[in-house]
Amino acid sequence: MELTPAVLTPSAHRDTFPRDHLPPPEQWPELVFDPPRLRGPDRLNCAVELLDRTVDRFGADRPVFHLPTGAPWSYGELRAHVDRIAHVLTTDLGVVPGNRVLLRGPTTPWLAACWLAVLKAGAVAVTVLAQQRERELATMCEIARVRHALCDIRSVDDLVKAEVPGLRVATYGGDAPDDLLRLAETKPERYEAVDTAADDVALIAFTSGTTGRPKGCMHFHRDVLSIADTFSRHVLRPEPDDVFAGSPPLGFTFGLGGLVIFPMRAGASALLLEQAGPKQLLGAVAERGVSVLFTAPTAYRVMLNELTAADTYDISGLRRCVSAGENLPAATWRDWHGRTGIRIINGIGATELLHIFISAADDAVRPGTTGVPVPGWQARVVDESGRAVPDGEPGLLAVRGPVGCRYLADPRQSVYVRDGWNLTGDTYVREPDGYFRYVARADDMIISAGYNIAGPQVEETLLAHPDVTEAAVVGHPDELRGQIVAAYVVLRDGVPPGEETTEALRAFVTSRLVPYKCPRVFAFLDALPRTPTGKLQRFRLRPDA
Repeated sequence: MELTPAVLTPSAHRDTFPRDHLPPPEQWPELVFDPPRLRGPDRLNCAVELLDRTVDRFGADRPVFHLPTGAPWSYGELRAHVDRIAHVLTTDLGVVPGNRVLLRGPTTPWLAACWLAVLKAGAVAVTVLAQQRERELATMCEIARVRHALCDIRSVDDLVKAEVPGLRVATYGGDAPDDLLRLAETKPERYEAVDTAADDVALIAFTSGTTGRPKGCMHFHRDVLSIADTFSRHVLRPEPDDVFAGSPPLGFTFGLGGLVIFPMRAGASALLLEQAGPKQLLGAVAERGVSVLFTAPTAYRVMLNELTAADTYDISGLRRCVSAGENLPAATWRDWHGRTGIRIINGIGATELLHIFISAADDAVRPGTTGVPVPGWQARVVDESGRAVPDGEPGLLAVRGPVGCRYLADPRQSVYVRDGWNLTGDTYVREPDGYFRYVARADDMIISAGYNIAGPQVEETLLAHPDVTEAAVVGHPDELRGQIVAAYVVLRDGVPPGEETTEALRAFVTSRLVPYKCPRVFAFLDALPRTPTGKLQRFRLRPDA
């Protein structure tokens, strides 16, 4: 086993902001390269490895991205699109290595092509959701000092409203003469990728903490390949003829890995769906030959209902199902297996660690547990002081492997990383046979249908409404989604509680936050429970209090 301290190789970045704002070396987790090949060479551009090297191995004519209609893109066509966009980035838009480039839009092959082009140009991709509102976008651009953005024309309005100082937005999919894709048509179809270091920052993915302020997670070029060479290679084990599909958007690392990185690393292909609800996923499996599916437990429960109600879906081609984002109940696993014969691959991952690090597949699956550490990763359960607790006792999940948490200039780095281990914020039990069983989140994070929702962020938004004087947000158990967001609100004098006020608050929240963060339940109180010192007691608002 090779443990590696925080020693960096020479960077290819001209804009040094990413390296300058990495955590101090003493706050890094220990990196484990077991086997040593996970370290890779010192010079590495992950887009070249995913695209050009795959063309070298499998040929340019192999399909890579399937569209809802029409012929699929081949790897050769994708490379031409990517390289032309990279030329636009570096010539027309003035992007230099190390610049942060925000990527925003629905899940389409063009969004994936933009992501690969940014990496080939040596810049840093900042992935966000198409549904995020202007305030969230402005905050993320401020944290990462974003000055360039590539945005689907259909998703540009909120980005413009964010009014980010100095932000240059290039839209794609429109009719304007300066549309990114029109500019790309005039460029050469080959681009010499920037010779980035394996430990140059390639990606900044944002996650919300319990305070609601996003945390930028910085990942290296080496990290992008590491998740494919650990979880995908050893647990998922895709085949070149597989067709991937799933519900998570590319703005989530769960979706980026499952729909772009994993299939491309294996020479396989993916069906990229803008609308990927349970019915659309079942239709994709039945009609488009999808064989590998990525989604959350909520979707599997809904799909079970659809399959039980009618036999209109032929899912015989489906061979691998992955579940992450929230805990997978044993009952859901058994019902899915009983109906389809497929053993769902459960897993836990984190934006801080890019993808799944505990999982199990095939005969190794044990319903009700998450699994065992993925080859290349280590895990243990510890107490608050960092000491390992005995098997069978609950504690904090601590992991380490080839990828580690590196927050962008954020003091919460010292909370997530302790004694060289990444503490995920989850309470787990390690069983005597080495399997890890999920217990609960260790903080007030609400997990609803696979989405992490920071209650304080929703509270802050509600408090911005002129009719709200106090607000508390907690999770309520829900059979379908695991949890739903419940808001307890104290209104200003004279404002009547009721459906009209509820709808006004719901509209207010959805205009400022991603819709899935909006409370599904509103309750109006005269006062919120607080300690004698005035501290809000959220636990008293939970149904089990």
